[in-house]
Amino acid sequence: MKKSLLIIPFSVLMHLCIVNGVLYFMTPITYLEGSNALYYNLAWLIAAFSLNYYPTERRERFETNLGKYFRLLGIFGLAYFALYGFKSNGVYAFEYRASVYLVICLFITIYRSFFYWVRTKYRLYGGNFRNVVVVGRDKNLKKIRKVFDQPELGYRYKGFFDDRPSVSPTYLGKMNDCFKYVLENDVDYIYCVTSNLSKKELEYLITFADNNLKKLMIIPDNKEIFTRSMSIELYDNIPVLAMRKSPLELEYAPIIKRTFDLLFSSFVILTVLSWLTPILFVLMKLESKGPLFFKQKRHGVNRKPFWCYKFRSMTQNAESDTLMATKNDMRVTRIGRILRKTSIDELPQFINVFLGNMSVVGPRPHMESHTEMYETSIDKYLVRHFVKPGITGLAQIKGYRGEIMKKADIVNRIRFDIFYTESWSLGLDLSIIYFTVVNAIRGEEKAY
Repeated sequence: MKKSLLIIPFSVLMHLCIVNGVLYFMTPITYLEGSNALYYNLAWLIAAFSLNYYPTERRERFETNLGKYFRLLGIFGLAYFALYGFKSNGVYAFEYRASVYLVICLFITIYRSFFYWVRTKYRLYGGNFRNVVVVGRDKNLKKIRKVFDQPELGYRYKGFFDDRPSVSPTYLGKMNDCFKYVLENDVDYIYCVTSNLSKKELEYLITFADNNLKKLMIIPDNKEIFTRSMSIELYDNIPVLAMRKSPLELEYAPIIKRTFDLLFSSFVILTVLSWLTPILFVLMKLESKGPLFFKQKRHGVNRKPFWCYKFRSMTQNAESDTLMATKNDMRVTRIGRILRKTSIDELPQFINVFLGNMSVVGPRPHMESHTEMYETSIDKYLVRHFVKPGITGLAQIKGYRGEIMKKADIVNRIRFDIFYTESWSLGLDLSIIYFTVVNAIRGEEKAY
């Protein structure tokens, strides 16, 4: 079936079947009590449609909009537990109710995975496709072809029209030839390259598309400056491009990230630092003089300085704020070498996270002297300061950590930091934390 009008109703039905099925079989007493079943269904529907969860784009994959997906599960979870708070009858223990909620989340996640797997297979076999043509040609044509040529997205690229003749096998003729071709070949989408069209030609294309039930997509003349981080905002009816927009600027994102930071840092402080700190205090005093904690001014979000805390891993020296540690650095103590290999020296930074100076995940904060050096020598270096610095980051798990031996080391580190600011999601944070723990277990030594 080419038109997929039933996908959204089917998904709504499947989600409600999962919610009701799990609750009926696992908690039949409370599910059948009064209007509880109606409450569960309304809670799911209100949460889903208030988040605009179901309308999906053709290019959407399983990993797309995961933030919205987790918000949906979170809001429904709050509604689910709230009912027990108002109607606490003690039939089911809290642990059991929590396990029921996790089972719901598990089955919905399995359905989401299965849905996108089936859709991909269906499109690979020729279903749910859209015929597309491009009118005009510039450097963007090759880039958009890469999207069209992904069969799992369901596009069938027929070719392009341009007044400049081409030997390309996908060249279909001059621009005026497109109108007859579109009508005779059941074309669904017309992608228009505005850099090749006059205002009159563009207006005619818009009129043609409207009068023939064709979708017209405009590819603006971007002067090769567009990036993934751009977003379009409407000022009345004037489109305005925001050059660098991070997912962390969305209204809900800072709340999610800060809540996660508070919970995670509190857990580490109470369960690890509470007993590890006095032990390390004794061990450090036995080996060398100096304080337990080492603090250093580093630049945070918007380049604001803050005191960054670590367990001291070196003997006290006058170069600690200017000279980065190197391999086999003589300043590193014996206990300090163990701390650095396991990254335990970084644990006091969870205090920074709790105080709000840092995040669990983000670009690593640099010494003030290094920031001042790199901001003038490394292109786009300060972009990383649009977000809070982190205890760990994407650059670190990709191997760009420790001593900077050559310019490529810091350039690649900044590249990953910028990618993180433009691509943040809670799932990405959890993935980075996982690989950070794996690297710490392996004992990879770092310089700072």
